[in-house]
Amino acid sequence: MLILNNNDLEGIKKISEIVALTLKQMQQYACTGMSTLELDNYGGQILSSYGARSAPRLVYNFPGYSCISINNEICHGIPSSRIIQEGDLLNIDVSAELNGYWSDNGASMIVGKDIHVQKSLIDASKEILQKAIHNISAGVKISEIGALIEQEAKRRGYKVIKNLAGHGVGGALHEEPDNILNYKDRYDHRRFRKNSVIAIETFINTHSTLAVEAGDSFTLVGNKGGFAAQHEHTILVTDATPIILTSANGI
Repeated sequence: MLILNNNDLEGIKKISEIVALTLKQMQQYACTGMSTLELDNYGGQILSSYGARSAPRLVYNFPGYSCISINNEICHGIPSSRIIQEGDLLNIDVSAELNGYWSDNGASMIVGKDIHVQKSLIDASKEILQKAIHNISAGVKISEIGALIEQEAKRRGYKVIKNLAGHGVGGALHEEPDNILNYKDRYDHRRFRKNSVIAIETFINTHSTLAVEAGDSFTLVGNKGGFAAQHEHTILVTDATPIILTSANGI
């Protein structure tokens, strides 16, 4: 969406802070021996306490308040009785709506000891997201940010998932500009617009370049396996460095 007045600005700030704090508290709450369903219910309670509604439930009738994915799952993992194990690479994606405004954020973390030695993957995803955000301003080509993400991933020895992307957000969960890819599409001549709200995210993987459906209609995994990391902020594009609306998540 484009922020056209102070009401819009305050509305998107409020829901962005809510999803960011929910994500942060879910990360702090997550531990070994806990089911992903228990973690999701905890997040749902936080959203409810603010009066916010889970976006995936509203839009997709998703069977959970948030998407919780583990290890080789790239995104859209369904909360269940599955128990979080020591060393799991856990991704939590929280998006929600309040008073007609929508925001989205996500983060990956390692639960307990890094027994699978994937801290560098987590760090890469986080650092690449920050670098991408700090290179976004009004007039910058969307494809150039995709190029930056892929180049930085390759430099660190990783791959990007090419059929998942960031997107516009604010007036709906997904809106224009859609398909803010993690690689350069030379046919994409769109540019970021001042005062637009964007969910920018990284999809970094050790082995895969495509996400494929795992068989439950929601969960996506890599076409060649491997560990997956994702980080996401909702930002407001300006003439200079964007305003990170979900900065309260601490990513």
